[in-house]
Amino acid sequence: MTPEILTALTTFALVTVVTPGPNNFMLMASGANFGVARTVPHMLGIGLGFPAMVFLVGLGVMRLFDLWPPAYTILRIASALYLLYLAWKIATAAPAAETARRGRPFTFLEAAGFQWVNPKAWSMALSAITLYAPGRDLTAILWVSGIYVACSVVSTSAWTVLGTAIGRVLGNARRLRIFNIAMAALLVATLIPVFLA
Repeated sequence: MTPEILTALTTFALVTVVTPGPNNFMLMASGANFGVARTVPHMLGIGLGFPAMVFLVGLGVMRLFDLWPPAYTILRIASALYLLYLAWKIATAAPAAETARRGRPFTFLEAAGFQWVNPKAWSMALSAITLYAPGRDLTAILWVSGIYVACSVVSTSAWTVLGTAIGRVLGNARRLRIFNIAMAALLVATLIPVFLA
């Protein structure tokens, strides 16, 4: 991979992981409700789960959509239903004191598994492989996946720390409830481009 292509890939990856989307809204909500330390497994699940998805997409998972087009429709519907469920869970989250006792953030496996029903993740993975590993050779696929690991460290950390800072500012149960409802609404809004495409 030439330095120019590597620079373009890094810029592409950083922009796609840092911009708002389901992962980032959920990290911000988790940071606000649970803090950075308890959100680390969620962060790692995204930071390693998404690059693993990119790797598998590059190896041939994207061919499934070519071979059986209804798979894309099924994925869109399953993704929408799961995002609506997550939005409901965020909107109805208990106040901070209660959350600390009975709630919990995503585990590593839940966050990694979520990538497979995240519409933005699919769009990013398919675009990255198409643009930066068009020949599907293993070296290029590994470069794309590795760059996403590095960029995910920046993104997951930033969104979680931002959420933690917001959680401190919110301070009381009422404001945290409003924040959670806003995060849920933004999560639902991420479905709009999926169904307009």
